Amino acid sequence: MTESLPLLADPHLRPPVPDGPREVVILGSTGSIGTQAVDVVLRNPDRFRVTALAGGGSRLDLLAGQAHRLQVRAVAIAREDKATELRETLRAQYGTGQPLPEILAGPDAAAQLAASECHTVLNGITGSIGLAPTLAALRAGRVLALANKESLITGGPLVTGLARPGQIVPVDSEHSALFQALLGGTRAEVERLVVTASGGPFRGRTREELAAVTPGDALAHPTWDMGPVITVNSATLVNKGLEVIEAHLLYGIPFERIEVVVHPQSYVHS
Repeated sequence: MTESLPLLADPHLRPPVPDGPREVVILGSTGSIGTQAVDVVLRNPDRFRVTALAGGGSRLDLLAGQAHRLQVRAVAIAREDKATELRETLRAQYGTGQPLPEILAGPDAAAQLAASECHTVLNGITGSIGLAPTLAALRAGRVLALANKESLITGGPLVTGLARPGQIVPVDSEHSALFQALLGGTRAEVERLVVTASGGPFRGRTREELAAVTPGDALAHPTWDMGPVITVNSATLVNKGLEVIEAHLLYGIPFERIEVVVHPQSYVHS
């Protein structure tokens, strides 16, 4: 693999920061990444303002509570059959005297929010359904804070063809660590990238011992509290393989110069 790939996540190309609070759309706001992002915003109201939220539709109470606390303009859910229930849940949060935010529902709702007026789109959606919002945000010229690795895995050339250098800011811990490390030099100076792995719940088990493991065992991660998809992918180390592909696409480093090191303490992320 040549080094002709674009440097999608270029730490030396900082997106311009507007005066006043930065307007942010959070996709996947009820998941692990999303709830942490909401917490950051609430702790820094002078720096960030959330204009819209999107969730899958399974945690409506949490989504409505976030919308009310953040006073967003719009809320989106992927499940159309939950639109009425979302409206009722929002009304319970807001009370009768306050106007509700706009409600969008359906498989394209998150992508509509990703293209809406804002500075940054945080894509914390899990799975390949995060690709359409990623493409929508890039086409609209938004800064994309990317935690949805499937966008790059499934959409590789589509994403690389749309993204300007520096338009994507990785927020997954491993790729954020690489992003910060690369601030110390240029890509030409990089000998290798090291991505760490905790080893998951099955580290050290023999093939015979692995034959009897259960889904519950796979979900019992020794270090992190994550959603089920990423937790199971971590147990099988599939997640780390995806992160290697993602690092290759984000930073333009050949696969043979990307190394995975098992680091159970997880002090260093990459």
